[in-house]
Amino acid sequence: MADDEYEPSNVAPMQTGKVIPPQRSVTAYPPIDLDPHFTRVVKYARPSDWAEFAILPWTGVGFFHWWHGRYGSDTKMAYKACQRVNFSVGLMTAFCVLYVRSSYRFMGFRENARETEMDMREMTDRVKKGLPLYGESRLSEYMQGVAARNSRNSQVLLHVLPMFNIVNHNMHGVDTAKYYRNAERELEAEGKKAAGS
Repeated sequence: MADDEYEPSNVAPMQTGKVIPPQRSVTAYPPIDLDPHFTRVVKYARPSDWAEFAILPWTGVGFFHWWHGRYGSDTKMAYKACQRVNFSVGLMTAFCVLYVRSSYRFMGFRENARETEMDMREMTDRVKKGLPLYGESRLSEYMQGVAARNSRNSQVLLHVLPMFNIVNHNMHGVDTAKYYRNAERELEAEGKKAAGS
C-alpha cells in the first residue's frame, strides 16, 4: 500500500464533545422537522405549490413574448434562445419557491396542519415496522452531524445558496417521543380490537 493511501486504522479517533442542539425559533405553528430531507419536502408539497410550480416558468416566457412583440427585433434565433433561458430560469425559480414553501411548513413558519398529520402517520408507521425514523445512513455519526449543521435552516436562504438536506440523520430538532407514544396507543387499540373480536 502506498504512503498516501487512506487506511482507517491510521486515522486518529474523533474527539467526542458536547452536541449543540439546534436553536428553535418561536413560530406560530408547531415545527415538524427543522432539517427536513429533500424527498420529504418534495413529497409533502401541497397541490397549490405544484400548481404554482407549473405556472411560474410560463410567466417569464409570456412577459418576454409580450415585451418582444412590443419592442422586439426581427431576429428569430435570439428570440428562441431567450425564451429557452427564460423558461429555464423560471423553472429553477419555481422549484425554489415550491421547496421553500414546503420547508417553511416543516419548520412551523407557515400553517402546517396537513403536514403535521402526514408526518405523524408516516413516522408512526415507521415505528410500528421497527424502522429508523429518519432512514438509515452509511455516514458516521460525526459526519451526520456535520451534514445536519450545514443544511439546518438553509431553506431560509435557498435563493442565495441552494443547499438541500440529502443525508439521513437523527438531528432534526424535534421530540421524537411523540411518534413512539402514538405507535403504542395504536398498537394497544389494535390489540384490544383483536381481543374483542
